[in-house]
Amino acid sequence: MIWFRDQLGVDHLVYHSVSGAGQQYGILTYPDDWVQRYVAEGYARIDPVVQGCLRRFQPTDWKDLDWSGRQSRNFLGEAVSAGVGSQGYSVPVRGPGGQFALFTVSGRATDAQWERFVTGSATDVLLAAHFLNQRAQEIIQGDASEEAQQLSGREIDVLTLLALGMNRAQAADTLEISEHTFRSYVESARIKLGATNTTHAVARAVSGGFVLL
Repeated sequence: MIWFRDQLGVDHLVYHSVSGAGQQYGILTYPDDWVQRYVAEGYARIDPVVQGCLRRFQPTDWKDLDWSGRQSRNFLGEAVSAGVGSQGYSVPVRGPGGQFALFTVSGRATDAQWERFVTGSATDVLLAAHFLNQRAQEIIQGDASEEAQQLSGREIDVLTLLALGMNRAQAADTLEISEHTFRSYVESARIKLGATNTTHAVARAVSGGFVLL
Protein backbone atom coordinates (compact mmCIF):
# COMPACT_ATOMS: atom_id res chain seq x y z
CA MET A 1 0.00 0.00 0.00
CA ILE A 2 2.78 2.43 0.86
CA TRP A 3 4.56 1.72 -2.43
CA PHE A 4 1.40 2.25 -4.45
CA ARG A 5 0.55 5.38 -2.45
CA ASP A 6 3.94 6.83 -3.30
CA GLN A 7 3.61 5.84 -6.96
CA LEU A 8 0.31 7.69 -7.20
CA GLY A 9 1.68 10.68 -5.32
CA VAL A 10 -1.16 10.88 -2.78
CA ASP A 11 -1.03 11.12 1.01
CA HIS A 12 -3.18 8.13 1.88
CA LEU A 13 -4.84 4.96 0.56
CA VAL A 14 -7.63 3.04 2.26
CA TYR A 15 -9.30 -0.25 1.39
CA HIS A 16 -12.11 -1.46 3.66
CA SER A 17 -14.49 -4.34 3.01
CA VAL A 18 -17.58 -5.55 4.87
CA SER A 19 -19.14 -8.89 3.90
CA GLY A 20 -22.86 -9.54 3.91
CA ALA A 21 -22.35 -11.32 7.25
CA GLY A 22 -20.52 -8.34 8.74
CA GLN A 23 -16.97 -9.71 8.44
CA GLN A 24 -14.53 -6.83 7.96
CA TYR A 25 -11.14 -6.60 6.27
CA GLY A 26 -9.08 -3.48 5.78
CA ILE A 27 -5.69 -2.08 4.90
CA LEU A 28 -4.84 1.61 5.09
CA THR A 29 -2.17 4.25 5.60
CA TYR A 30 -4.08 6.66 7.88
CA PRO A 31 -2.42 7.61 11.21
CA ASP A 32 -3.29 5.14 14.00
CA ASP A 33 -4.65 7.92 16.22
CA TRP A 34 -7.17 8.94 13.57
CA VAL A 35 -8.25 5.34 12.92
CA GLN A 36 -8.81 4.73 16.63
CA ARG A 37 -10.84 7.93 17.00
CA TYR A 38 -12.87 7.17 13.85
CA VAL A 39 -13.82 3.73 15.18
CA ALA A 40 -14.40 4.85 18.77
CA GLU A 41 -16.70 7.69 17.70
CA GLY A 42 -18.54 5.57 15.13
CA TYR A 43 -17.81 8.15 12.45
CA ALA A 44 -18.88 5.79 9.66
CA ARG A 45 -22.48 6.78 10.52
CA ILE A 46 -21.85 10.43 9.59
CA ASP A 47 -18.92 10.18 7.16
CA PRO A 48 -20.24 11.65 3.87
CA VAL A 49 -17.79 9.47 1.92
CA VAL A 50 -19.12 6.22 3.39
CA GLN A 51 -22.77 7.26 3.37
CA GLY A 52 -22.54 8.76 -0.12
CA CYS A 53 -20.78 5.79 -1.69
CA LEU A 54 -23.25 3.32 -0.17
CA ARG A 55 -25.78 4.85 -2.57
CA ARG A 56 -23.45 5.09 -5.56
CA PHE A 57 -21.91 2.68 -8.03
CA GLN A 58 -19.43 4.95 -9.79
CA PRO A 59 -16.09 6.39 -8.57
CA THR A 60 -16.77 9.60 -6.67
CA ASP A 61 -14.76 12.75 -6.07
CA TRP A 62 -15.33 14.05 -2.55
CA LYS A 63 -16.33 17.42 -4.01
CA ASP A 64 -19.48 15.77 -5.37
CA LEU A 65 -20.63 14.66 -1.91
CA ASP A 66 -22.81 16.61 0.53
CA TRP A 67 -20.65 18.34 3.17
CA SER A 68 -23.22 21.01 4.02
CA GLY A 69 -24.32 19.66 7.40
CA ARG A 70 -22.70 20.81 10.63
CA GLN A 71 -21.66 17.27 11.59
CA SER A 72 -20.11 16.73 8.17
CA ARG A 73 -18.13 19.97 8.33
CA ASN A 74 -16.88 19.22 11.84
CA PHE A 75 -15.92 15.71 10.76
CA LEU A 76 -13.99 17.03 7.76
CA GLY A 77 -12.19 19.51 9.98
CA GLU A 78 -11.06 16.69 12.27
CA ALA A 79 -9.99 14.53 9.32
CA VAL A 80 -7.94 17.35 7.80
CA SER A 81 -6.31 18.07 11.16
CA ALA A 82 -5.40 14.38 11.43
CA GLY A 83 -3.60 14.55 8.06
CA VAL A 84 -6.20 12.79 5.91
CA GLY A 85 -6.41 15.71 3.50
CA SER A 86 -9.38 17.63 2.13
CA GLN A 87 -9.21 16.07 -1.35
CA GLY A 88 -10.36 12.53 -2.02
CA TYR A 89 -11.52 10.06 -4.64
CA SER A 90 -13.41 6.91 -3.63
CA VAL A 91 -14.39 3.78 -5.56
CA PRO A 92 -17.32 1.69 -4.23
CA VAL A 93 -17.06 -2.03 -5.02
CA ARG A 94 -19.86 -4.54 -4.59
CA GLY A 95 -19.28 -8.27 -4.45
CA PRO A 96 -21.25 -11.47 -3.93
CA GLY A 97 -23.46 -12.05 -0.91
CA GLY A 98 -23.96 -8.38 -0.15
CA GLN A 99 -20.25 -7.59 0.22
CA PHE A 100 -19.39 -3.90 0.01
CA ALA A 101 -15.93 -2.37 -0.16
CA LEU A 102 -14.57 1.14 -0.51
CA PHE A 103 -11.18 2.09 -1.93
CA THR A 104 -10.13 5.68 -1.31
CA VAL A 105 -7.16 7.87 -2.18
CA SER A 106 -6.81 11.23 -0.43
CA GLY A 107 -4.39 14.10 -0.18
CA ARG A 108 -3.60 17.70 0.62
CA ALA A 109 -3.60 19.13 -2.89
CA THR A 110 -5.08 22.26 -4.41
CA ASP A 111 -8.24 21.93 -6.49
CA ALA A 112 -6.23 22.31 -9.70
CA GLN A 113 -3.64 19.73 -8.63
CA TRP A 114 -6.34 17.26 -7.62
CA GLU A 115 -8.23 17.68 -10.87
CA ARG A 116 -5.06 16.84 -12.80
CA PHE A 117 -4.48 13.82 -10.58
CA VAL A 118 -8.00 12.45 -11.07
CA THR A 119 -7.84 13.03 -14.83
CA GLY A 120 -4.53 11.19 -15.12
CA SER A 121 -4.95 8.43 -12.52
CA ALA A 122 -8.65 7.54 -12.36
CA THR A 123 -8.15 4.32 -14.36
CA ASP A 124 -5.25 3.20 -12.13
CA VAL A 125 -7.32 3.86 -9.01
CA LEU A 126 -10.29 1.94 -10.41
CA LEU A 127 -8.15 -1.07 -11.35
CA ALA A 128 -6.46 -1.01 -7.94
CA ALA A 129 -9.84 -1.01 -6.20
CA HIS A 130 -10.99 -4.15 -8.02
CA PHE A 131 -7.61 -5.84 -7.69
CA LEU A 132 -7.50 -5.29 -3.92
CA ASN A 133 -11.09 -6.43 -3.56
CA GLN A 134 -10.36 -9.63 -5.45
CA ARG A 135 -7.27 -10.37 -3.38
CA ALA A 136 -9.12 -9.62 -0.15
CA GLN A 137 -11.89 -12.03 -1.08
CA GLU A 138 -9.34 -14.73 -1.89
CA ILE A 139 -7.66 -14.22 1.49
CA ILE A 140 -10.96 -14.28 3.36
CA GLN A 141 -12.15 -17.36 1.48
CA GLY A 142 -8.80 -19.12 1.74
CA ASP A 143 -8.19 -18.93 -2.01
CA ALA A 144 -11.19 -21.16 -2.54
CA SER A 145 -12.24 -19.43 -5.72
CA GLU A 146 -12.16 -21.47 -8.90
CA GLU A 147 -9.18 -21.04 -11.17
CA ALA A 148 -9.97 -18.91 -14.20
CA GLN A 149 -10.04 -20.54 -17.62
CA GLN A 150 -7.22 -19.79 -20.02
CA LEU A 151 -7.82 -16.68 -22.15
CA SER A 152 -7.24 -16.66 -25.89
CA GLY A 153 -4.68 -14.37 -27.45
CA ARG A 154 -7.36 -12.07 -28.83
CA GLU A 155 -9.14 -11.88 -25.47
CA ILE A 156 -5.86 -10.84 -23.87
CA ASP A 157 -5.40 -8.22 -26.59
CA VAL A 158 -8.76 -6.56 -25.97
CA LEU A 159 -8.34 -6.51 -22.20
CA THR A 160 -4.81 -5.14 -22.51
CA LEU A 161 -5.96 -2.20 -24.63
CA LEU A 162 -8.79 -1.47 -22.18
CA ALA A 163 -6.32 -1.62 -19.29
CA LEU A 164 -4.17 0.93 -21.12
CA GLY A 165 -7.08 3.36 -21.07
CA MET A 166 -8.45 3.04 -24.60
CA ASN A 167 -12.19 3.14 -25.14
CA ARG A 168 -13.87 0.36 -27.12
CA ALA A 169 -13.88 2.24 -30.41
CA GLN A 170 -10.17 3.09 -30.18
CA ALA A 171 -9.23 -0.45 -29.16
CA ALA A 172 -11.32 -2.05 -31.92
CA ASP A 173 -9.73 0.28 -34.48
CA THR A 174 -6.24 -0.61 -33.21
CA LEU A 175 -6.99 -4.33 -33.58
CA GLU A 176 -8.71 -3.71 -36.94
CA ILE A 177 -11.90 -5.45 -35.88
CA SER A 178 -15.49 -4.23 -35.56
CA GLU A 179 -16.81 -2.94 -32.25
CA HIS A 180 -19.33 -5.81 -32.27
CA THR A 181 -16.50 -8.35 -32.55
CA PHE A 182 -14.55 -6.46 -29.90
CA ARG A 183 -17.52 -6.65 -27.50
CA SER A 184 -17.80 -10.38 -28.15
CA TYR A 185 -14.18 -10.93 -27.09
CA VAL A 186 -14.69 -8.80 -23.98
CA GLU A 187 -17.81 -10.73 -23.00
CA SER A 188 -16.09 -14.08 -23.58
CA ALA A 189 -13.15 -13.01 -21.41
CA ARG A 190 -15.48 -11.70 -18.73
CA ILE A 191 -17.27 -15.05 -18.49
CA LYS A 192 -14.01 -17.02 -18.36
CA LEU A 193 -12.67 -14.76 -15.60
CA GLY A 194 -15.87 -14.93 -13.58
CA ALA A 195 -16.08 -11.13 -13.62
CA THR A 196 -19.23 -9.12 -13.04
CA ASN A 197 -18.44 -6.40 -15.60
CA THR A 198 -15.74 -5.21 -18.01
CA THR A 199 -13.79 -3.25 -15.40
CA HIS A 200 -13.80 -6.27 -13.10
CA ALA A 201 -12.60 -8.45 -15.99
CA VAL A 202 -9.69 -6.10 -16.70
CA ALA A 203 -8.73 -6.06 -13.02
CA ARG A 204 -8.85 -9.85 -12.83
CA ALA A 205 -6.82 -10.19 -16.00
CA VAL A 206 -4.14 -7.87 -14.59
CA SER A 207 -4.03 -9.52 -11.16
CA GLY A 208 -4.00 -12.99 -12.75
CA GLY A 209 -1.02 -12.19 -14.93
CA PHE A 210 -2.90 -12.42 -18.24
CA VAL A 211 -2.34 -8.72 -18.89
CA LEU A 212 1.09 -7.24 -18.27
CA LEU A 213 1.31 -3.44 -18.08
